[in-house]
Amino acid sequence: MANSAMGKWVSRVGAAGGGKSYQKTRPTNYYALLVVIVALGLLSVVLSRYDYQHPAAATVTSGTPPAVGTTWYAGVNVEVCGVALSPLAANTSTTSGLTMKANNVLQISPLSAADSGSHATLGQFGAEYPGLILNSSELGIPTAAGTPNPATTYHNGELCPSNSKYPKQAGRVVYAYWPNLSSTKPTLTTNPSSIKLTQYLRVTLAFDPQNVTPAAPSKTTVNAMVVDQASVGTTTTTAPVTTTTTATGTTTTTAPVSTTTAPSPTTTTAKG
Repeated sequence: MANSAMGKWVSRVGAAGGGKSYQKTRPTNYYALLVVIVALGLLSVVLSRYDYQHPAAATVTSGTPPAVGTTWYAGVNVEVCGVALSPLAANTSTTSGLTMKANNVLQISPLSAADSGSHATLGQFGAEYPGLILNSSELGIPTAAGTPNPATTYHNGELCPSNSKYPKQAGRVVYAYWPNLSSTKPTLTTNPSSIKLTQYLRVTLAFDPQNVTPAAPSKTTVNAMVVDQASVGTTTTTAPVTTTTTATGTTTTTAPVSTTTAPSPTTTTAKG
């Protein structure tokens, strides 16, 4: 009889959806959970739509040398059929970060993203130097005034002059570079934009027969490059502003001392 009464009570509770406390809490928790799920779903849709309409910009690595503000020097040579040409004319442009100094010394002082970091290449130098043509099939050396010169413009397959080191031999445009002063064997390429401008780089722009390895920049150029690099000064600031009051009540203010020094020029002779 007791079991029958208990069974009827359980049946009534089940039919009513639980006890009184359960009836009070279940709808609130249930609907709150539904609201959270719907809200999260809507948020994910909104974020996905935003990401789709506003793709992230490509990450740019900052500080890749040479950065704006850097001053490096490199050495250049121009060789045609085994003969070194006269140095390129000095370029004092204030709008270019890649300029020529005396003795075929290339100054690398980037002014913007266009000629800094990974964009600081021999190809970019060719684009910034007036009248200079550098590509895989043509080498054009301009006049001193910065205008193209047909007499010193060379194309793949042309024959070397009869008065050159390799008379009547077919030439081709090639660029040889030595990444630093300790490099003894050059790397050859036909793509000037693949040559990254570095401190103490030596590079030769050449039109030579296929089996000829261009010569490195002259010792005069290398020595001038090293001296120019050594002349880049460093600024140091000593003690900061200080104020001292003596026993007599006199106040003395000492300003900071700033000095600029330049390393002593060093003459270095490059190998090979």
